[in-house]
Amino acid sequence: MDPDELIAGRYRLVSQVGRGAMGVVWRARDERLDRTVAVKQLLADSAAREARIAGRLRHPNAVAVYDVVVHDGNPCLIMEYVPAENLGRRGVLPPERVARIGAQVASALAEAHAAGVVHRDVKPDNVLLAEDGTAKITDFGVSRAVGVGTLTATGMLAGTPAYLAPEVASGADADPRSDVFSLGATLYAALEGEPPFGFEDNPITLLHKVARAEIRPPQRSGPLTGPLLALLRRDPAERPTMREAQQLLAAVADGRPPPAFRPRTPTMVLQTRRVPRRQLVLGGAAAALVAAGVVIGVLIADGSGAGSPAAGADPAASTTTTVPPSPCQASYEVKQSWDNGYLVEVTVTNRGADDELTGWLVTWTLPAGHQIDQLWNGERETDGPAVTVRNVDYNGIIAAGANVKFGLTMRAPGAGEREVPAIDCRED
Repeated sequence: MDPDELIAGRYRLVSQVGRGAMGVVWRARDERLDRTVAVKQLLADSAAREARIAGRLRHPNAVAVYDVVVHDGNPCLIMEYVPAENLGRRGVLPPERVARIGAQVASALAEAHAAGVVHRDVKPDNVLLAEDGTAKITDFGVSRAVGVGTLTATGMLAGTPAYLAPEVASGADADPRSDVFSLGATLYAALEGEPPFGFEDNPITLLHKVARAEIRPPQRSGPLTGPLLALLRRDPAERPTMREAQQLLAAVADGRPPPAFRPRTPTMVLQTRRVPRRQLVLGGAAAALVAAGVVIGVLIADGSGAGSPAAGADPAASTTTTVPPSPCQASYEVKQSWDNGYLVEVTVTNRGADDELTGWLVTWTLPAGHQIDQLWNGERETDGPAVTVRNVDYNGIIAAGANVKFGLTMRAPGAGEREVPAIDCRED
């Protein structure tokens, strides 16, 4: 394709405005309707079907697809032309501005999901920011057709995994819930200057980090922290819908406290409790001791056994044991604070010299008037102000000398310095 070339007898190419993994974008003139359009020459024939699906969407915050034509054997999208810069080129932005961008994009994505369209490639480069402040999401329905953000037949990922949801990085199909996570990762990058799992030269290494979903707490998110971390939940079932995400983000953009979001799937079922491996072993041993105790008790009762304490011995002394100090140590740090809330990061360290921890729990008491809004990388129980956080399946084992982290966003009155409570950690 070259400048002044006529596409489908109607669209006159003017200048190239972009190039990416999915194709080349040109500014062009629609000679029939006398308007400026964008022409994107795609690199895969199968993209035409997906583009027609995307063409059903009409939303002020989505770049419209007008037509699909074929030129030199390749499909071309004819799209709305938006003279704008993408979000990835804007650098670090303040929380309220990021929330406003996110609310607009979420509104368009919610409309797409309602129409049965999953974007599959939400990232900063696909969010366009017009001069009047309008944000528009582009490249609907194209990513799956050309392999971006999906696993190929060889098991390799085409394109960067930096904004993928953990389940997609692990090989699952993308769905509306994975779009929610990718939007969260996109907004995180706009706040922090890089995606939640950082950048890696080796895409496979980055893919493994994404699949583990151990995000680094944001440092500049302020009142956006709670909604952002809700979008970035590891379990897809615990994320808000895209419509709920739009409402959370709009509240922050308008300077209102975001509504409390409660996952439909609880992070812990209080009626049941997982049993650690060593407890199962001890339980079996205890059952054996009980059985043995019945026999010993009979022998003592008839005076024929040798199991009774020696004359003059202190019965209490025979049951005294020395409890070694726990190798589990926790530190509590307030990372940032804002009006009516703050962000906490807790580091759990195995200070043992040799053995690994195979489970841990951390306890503390909430200050008066404080409550937990969001928790990640842990499972929570509360009993009034008393809080217990246990490990989840992927961070329960801590090697000697190593540590893991979990975090919380808190609701609290006022602003300023936040009290650091006494915190306890033990092996679970």
